[in-house]
Amino acid sequence: MDSNAYHQRGVSSDKSEVHQAIQRLNKGLFPNAFCKILPDFLANSSEHCIAMHADTAGTKSVLAYMYYKETGDSSVWKGIAQDALVMNLDDMACAGLSSGYIVSSLITRNKHLIPGEILKYLIDGTADLLEEWQAMGIEIHHAGGETADAGDVVRTIDVGFTVTGRLLKSSVVSINVPAHCLVVGLGSYGQAGFETEYNSGIGCNGLTSARHDLLAPQYAQKFPETFAPETPGHLTYCGTHQLSDIEPQTGMPVGKLLLSPTRPFFPLIHKFLPLVQNGLYGMVHLTGGAHSKALKFLNGIRVIKDNPLPVPPIFNLIQTLSGTSDTEMHTVFNMGTRLEVYCSESAAKTILETAAEFNIPAGIVGYTEAAGRAEIRIRRPGKPEIQILK
Repeated sequence: MDSNAYHQRGVSSDKSEVHQAIQRLNKGLFPNAFCKILPDFLANSSEHCIAMHADTAGTKSVLAYMYYKETGDSSVWKGIAQDALVMNLDDMACAGLSSGYIVSSLITRNKHLIPGEILKYLIDGTADLLEEWQAMGIEIHHAGGETADAGDVVRTIDVGFTVTGRLLKSSVVSINVPAHCLVVGLGSYGQAGFETEYNSGIGCNGLTSARHDLLAPQYAQKFPETFAPETPGHLTYCGTHQLSDIEPQTGMPVGKLLLSPTRPFFPLIHKFLPLVQNGLYGMVHLTGGAHSKALKFLNGIRVIKDNPLPVPPIFNLIQTLSGTSDTEMHTVFNMGTRLEVYCSESAAKTILETAAEFNIPAGIVGYTEAAGRAEIRIRRPGKPEIQILK
């Protein structure tokens, strides 16, 4: 597939237009933190600060709509609530706030297509998730939200959350990656100790391309509300699979693999963060832009990933059907590694031990070195080296 296909589908992996639009905005107290950090204007404490973040489940909610209409499986809506929440919570954890969250939801639906039962599944699913995370020692509270009927704005449904929290300035993780540190990768695939089934690892990014590249043309006729009419016909549901087709390596339906909920890493971060402060140089959540995400935080540093985690089956399936290059795959999808920690050797040992407690795949995937510019090189056995430049 040519690199322009993503743009023709109305999406962007690097969000270049968004970054241009927000250039005038203040970058907050810690410009190198993974999310924006504001002064504590609520209590006027000079020792504290406030973090706030907003995100949605993206077009994954469209896939949930299709799967629910086809199968009646309501569990997908709890997964969508998890997707939208984790996209906020993991970003904030990368900045040092791994507990003490207040969340507010914004659900926008086309009432003609999204009945009240789906809203109930989403809201109940959100409540269930918060209870599960509270039981894991995470302080998190729901402040309510807004449900808007806006069929003239959205074609099906959009699910988003805004999250805020307060933390000590001394607890903020400001990314400062040096030469000669290690890179620990945390896997998005498999079955973590808190999960009830196999997770494909796909997360929330690249789902527009994934569903169109994998699913068969019949879905364009059956669900015309799930894509923009401006999308070229040859890029609309141009795959070969039904939602119910079984992927042989995992034994799971393709639809369920695409809908695997975004794995939360913030409980893991909450546990290891107090133990690695002296050897922690930064955490990067590989979401929009995937493996190119770290480039914005690298100043004259080259990252060599010479021992990357394995690529899970879902990504191989997408690449085989779409013909997407290795470089494009790694800048659209997390490829099985959704969190990177830049740290010392002793900190890496602690992080790997903590990941093992959660049954989350992890490994030292690479190292850093001084360079003339920011760049990332990924080396996989039997494949040409991938170079991602700033």
